[in-house]
Amino acid sequence: MNVPWNTGKAKHVIQKKIIGDDRVWMDTLSTWQILQRDLNDNSSYKSKTKNSQKRKWEEEDKKEHNKKMNLEGGLVGSPSQVDLERIPDHQESIELDSGICGDDGKSSLCEKVSQEDVSLNHKEPSALFRVSCRCSGSVAKRFNAQELGQIIGTAITEQLGWKAELRDPDVEVNVHLSDENCVLGIPVFRLPLAHRTYIKTTGLRSTIAWAMVSLADIKAGTTLLDPMCGVGTILLEAAEDWQGAFFLGFDINESQLKKAYNNVQFANLTEKIDLIRASVMDIPLPSASVDAIVCDIPFGRKFNSETDMRTMLPDILKEMERVLCVGGNLVLLLSPQLSVHLKKYFNKECKAANNAISSSEHAEDAGTSSQNTNVKMVPFTREATLKENSLSKQFASLIPNGTYRVSLGATDALIHRYKKVSI
Repeated sequence: MNVPWNTGKAKHVIQKKIIGDDRVWMDTLSTWQILQRDLNDNSSYKSKTKNSQKRKWEEEDKKEHNKKMNLEGGLVGSPSQVDLERIPDHQESIELDSGICGDDGKSSLCEKVSQEDVSLNHKEPSALFRVSCRCSGSVAKRFNAQELGQIIGTAITEQLGWKAELRDPDVEVNVHLSDENCVLGIPVFRLPLAHRTYIKTTGLRSTIAWAMVSLADIKAGTTLLDPMCGVGTILLEAAEDWQGAFFLGFDINESQLKKAYNNVQFANLTEKIDLIRASVMDIPLPSASVDAIVCDIPFGRKFNSETDMRTMLPDILKEMERVLCVGGNLVLLLSPQLSVHLKKYFNKECKAANNAISSSEHAEDAGTSSQNTNVKMVPFTREATLKENSLSKQFASLIPNGTYRVSLGATDALIHRYKKVSI
């Protein structure tokens, strides 16, 4: 979003761009309110069904207990006696119901409900709201997130009639402004999408972990490895959603591994996930033994890393390449800096291969000309050069298969996907 340098004009442009058509906001709020009612009804139905089933089980247990007691004591009551004992309560409930639903009561109640429905239908939707902003680029140089929240919140109050409520709002308006995009959204759920009831100690954001695992093409019988598993978030997401697969987690840090083990126990996934203390630089597995590798490469944002990942990354990838099967997927989460570093490394390898081919062509031409000048040349062919280059190339079998930018909240990261091919 391009904004004028004049502060007053900049605020006006932002407010106009964000609010736009009032009707769109009202329709969105109406849709949100309908979804909230549906979610509440669904939650109430599940709770009611669960309680009803529980009462049914209790009644069956009570019947079995009474039957057993009657048989043991020699007192077998007739069905008519049992039914007659229950009739007064049933009659009382019928009388109460008829008293509420009589002709006069029913008509007055229906009139009251219909009047409320009419008033609700004619009333414009309103809500208590607050604004949460994220900004980057030129907009961030002009205004911080709090100032943008005030600018947008003022416009919403004035144009839509909504009331600001910072502590306990009904609706949270999320705004993300950058030089390229202006994104607005209203969360449907009160809890964030990354919230997981089966994870005790959080590490990597669960939504990012799920996205990474979904790129690994997990099938029944797949063996997935996370050689730097941390607290085990990637393994937990994979084991929860993909059945019939087996999951391995390695980490050199003992304290992190203990947290991962507690998470696995808490999620009741000990039969699907195995954890081993091992270094990613020396993975204790045979070559070509796993079908997929998914790994969050630490870059010191949440958990400090004492080592320089830029230096270690080539050796780490080489070891991952070794244990990965042909046709398997390697999925990595990298910081923007590590992502650029890795791309340059792959580009250098490709450039080196092209240079080697060009050198072999020049050598062949030089060999031909040397025959005329009687100069002895060392045999140098295209095939020999390519073979030498493939042997020296670090990641000869890893083919880049997509890069995806994701948000970690305070910073961004990139998911790299590679496919292992036969060479």
